[in-house]
Parts: sequence; structure tokens; C-alpha cells
Amino acid sequence: MKTILGLAVVLGIIGTGAAFAQTTATPAAVIAASPDAKTIPPVAGANSFTEAEARHRLEANGYINVSDLRKDDHSVWHGKAMKGGTSVNVALDYQGTIVVH
Repeated sequence: MKTILGLAVVLGIIGTGAAFAQTTATPAAVIAASPDAKTIPPVAGANSFTEAEARHRLEANGYINVSDLRKDDHSVWHGKAMKGGTSVNVALDYQGTIVVH
């Protein structure tokens, strides 16, 4: 009986340790759902945003002094802006995702 009880305790401890050792990674889709700037790369694709629409989207997300907006060969808008008193380089992809780089 002591052997069975001892084995049960050991297995319980091992099982608990394995549960604590598991980690959960945040998938890119979850990060992309955030309304604020991302750290994942912008997605290349056909961009239907005009320069004015790209500027408006950035400003609607708290970026000010948006400047130097240009669309690259992958249809991603790039520019400079200020947010929280910090100057940042921003990108806006065809999905409307804002990326700070």
C-alpha cells in the first residue's frame, strides 16, 4: 500500500511540473487583432488606400505629425510620425495594420 501511495504522489508531482512547464505562444493572428501598432512585418499586397486615407488611419490611431508618406513596391505605406512624444517610423499595409519599425 505504501508503494502505491508513494508512486501516486511521485506521479502527481511529475504531472504538476509538466503542467507548469507548458507555455503558450501568442500567434501572429492574435497580435494582428490589436488596434495599436504591431511589431510583425507589414503584409505586402494590393493597397487600396490613398495617401490621405493612410494618413487618416495613422492619425485615428494616435499618431501625429505624419510625414514623408510613400508607397513602396509592395504597396505598403511608409512614413514618419510622433506618438507619445516619440518619433517613430511607421508602415501601413493593405489590411490597415500599422507597424512601427
